[in-house]
Amino acid sequence: MRKEDLIFLHAPSVYDFRKESMFYGPVSDLVPSTPVFEMYPFGFTTMANALHKAGYRVRIVNLASMMLNDKRLDVEALLRKLDADVFGIDLHWLPHAHGSLAVAEMVKRSHPESKVLFGGFSSSYYHEELIAYPQVDLVLRGDSVEAPLVALMDALAQRRDLSSVPNLTWKHKGRTVVNALTHVPEDLDYLDIDYGWIIRSVIRHRDLEGAKPFKDWDRYPLTAIFTVRGCSQCCAVCGGSCGAMKRVLGRTRPAFRSPERVALDIYDVQNYLDAPVFVVGDVRQHGESYAERFFRECRSLGIDNHVVLELFTPAPESYFQSANGTFDRYSIQFSPDSHDEKVRYALGRRFDNPSMEKSIRHALGNGCQRFDMFFMIGLPEQTPASALGSADFTRKLYADNKNDGRLFVYTSPLAPFLDPGSFAFENPDKYGYHLFARTLEEHRVRLANPNWRDVLSYETIHMTRGQIVETSYEAADRLNQVRVEAGLMTEDELSARQERSQNARQLMAEVDQALALSGEARRERLAYLKGKADELMESTICQKRELEWDTPGVLRSVPRVVRSLVWKRKSRSG
Repeated sequence: MRKEDLIFLHAPSVYDFRKESMFYGPVSDLVPSTPVFEMYPFGFTTMANALHKAGYRVRIVNLASMMLNDKRLDVEALLRKLDADVFGIDLHWLPHAHGSLAVAEMVKRSHPESKVLFGGFSSSYYHEELIAYPQVDLVLRGDSVEAPLVALMDALAQRRDLSSVPNLTWKHKGRTVVNALTHVPEDLDYLDIDYGWIIRSVIRHRDLEGAKPFKDWDRYPLTAIFTVRGCSQCCAVCGGSCGAMKRVLGRTRPAFRSPERVALDIYDVQNYLDAPVFVVGDVRQHGESYAERFFRECRSLGIDNHVVLELFTPAPESYFQSANGTFDRYSIQFSPDSHDEKVRYALGRRFDNPSMEKSIRHALGNGCQRFDMFFMIGLPEQTPASALGSADFTRKLYADNKNDGRLFVYTSPLAPFLDPGSFAFENPDKYGYHLFARTLEEHRVRLANPNWRDVLSYETIHMTRGQIVETSYEAADRLNQVRVEAGLMTEDELSARQERSQNARQLMAEVDQALALSGEARRERLAYLKGKADELMESTICQKRELEWDTPGVLRSVPRVVRSLVWKRKSRSG
């Protein structure tokens, strides 16, 4: 296996989840990945593109996805075969605190001369604690480290001092050195996003499994386009809020990619894949003119992929008219977080229910293929009764919209952690939270708990962790009952989901009973329960595939891939 300059590794949430007895609960029911959180961050692709453009050999290896798809995969043997001067490991969100550090330790054991580099939101927040681990050599801080990464690789290749590399935390003769956080780009138009690079990398390394963004990507090739880094919203529990960005990443305002380039990014995806394109970030966040330019450019390019748009706040009818006039297929994702205005306001979301209800009607009346809406449990000022009230609110929504089957409403717990850097994490008393973990190590240790209730890093003045768990199951059951009443789910489907929910509750009780044992009896009982836990690993409180937008598998896109690769080769040679 040839040597690379840098290999990006994406670790599972907990290593080794295949052997540990764990019941994850519904922590990932509403995202494409499993509870292993095998979806690697989009930054892998932008950093890989930047390194490739600078002449470096780079590769992405999604260990988490490979471990999910091959139960017998010997990870240590695989890591020994890989060879690189630098291994880059993401610690973007805290659920990877356990797995990322474990993989780093294995890399250091197999490749003691190679550098181990960390990056991501959580890496940036905990950079000084992270660099103290013996298996970590370097930490790049910030949300836009493509240029600093190239500068780092140049310095390492030329054996130069690292003090000139911006945003870098590193070790020098046994002491920690923290370089200034000076690289914070004001816009994202500098990014060279080449989606064909991943395809060419797959061909070069003959490794689709290692390059897949998540476990089922070959069946469901969802893609993402980013409009912004940073956020103008002030959501109390979000590590990506404007306050957290300023505190952790040095960003005082969002950095946007121009709407014309965003449209071109979608077109680039379209050249390779017939797949849904999720546009991350509300395109109105930078003003109405940004959205207008985005729609205009998409129309001029003739976008025909299914485009999924994200809303941060309710939108006027003109917005949905523009979307309908631009795309053959479009859908909406909206996370008001709670139907309870008191809770939503406490969270920092300043809009009322009438405007939200009107927005749903406008979307469904203007060609929206599906409208997904998400509620969370474990929020400021939220009681169990408030969380359970989402079912009655949903019943009203369906009645107002004639039981339109394009409307999907989901609920899930805020799990497993409160985001470091968020307003609530920094001021828990103000927002009614009690935290069980503050440091990186405390979060890492929590992740290995067999019962997902005990993994939770918080409770509120209104709900204990046990109440958050029980309310999550009960709220989902009630939402499913509403869907039956609306004629959108059969009684048999409801029974199956209620049975699954009840099995999950029962499993939690059995795990608690096993934990009360000691020694070999405890190990044997937990090992027995692992089989049950694995069966309930996904789709605990909803049917995960319900969230999928229409798309053929990746093999249907092979002709597009071939055409685009041939065209690019000709254009370079011409």
